[in-house]
Amino acid sequence: MFGLFKKKQPPSAPPPERFPPVPAWQPKIVQPIDLIIDRVAHYSNGTKDFAVFRYGTVAVLPYGLTDSQANEHALKALHGVFHAHPDMNPVAMKDGNIVIHYNNNVANVVLSQVVEANWSEIDSKHQEALATHEVLITPLGQNTFDDHGKKALFGRCYMFMDAQSPEVVRIERRVA
Repeated sequence: MFGLFKKKQPPSAPPPERFPPVPAWQPKIVQPIDLIIDRVAHYSNGTKDFAVFRYGTVAVLPYGLTDSQANEHALKALHGVFHAHPDMNPVAMKDGNIVIHYNNNVANVVLSQVVEANWSEIDSKHQEALATHEVLITPLGQNTFDDHGKKALFGRCYMFMDAQSPEVVRIERRVA
């Protein structure tokens, strides 16, 4: 009668947390794959085979794999990074780019020209590049980043994007 004895609806449950955790930010900024390939080949002196994923993440491959084996190896390597804590080691290169190294010979390149053209977005969104509940300790404090750290977080977003829907788009063979 007039809703007095109507059963109350239970409060809605919060959405389930994603595992593994991922950043909220998925940059729409495109880094040219050909430039990433050029830089990885340059940094490795043309001596490495590597697979390139859709968003530019690379997996260095053992020598002598067929394309099929290379694809499988790259997928397993990226899966291994994504399903462990993705520790990153960002290294500033002499040409102004940053190479972000992960375990399993997986890496991302952050192109300086892309950063320069998109700095305001990277600077304003870098906190959204942290994975859910992630706390990174830097010399500046918890989740406080200098420009190098902001660029590294930006580049790491591409690893997360590639890991969530992995697709090898190129296999590059060593030159030397």
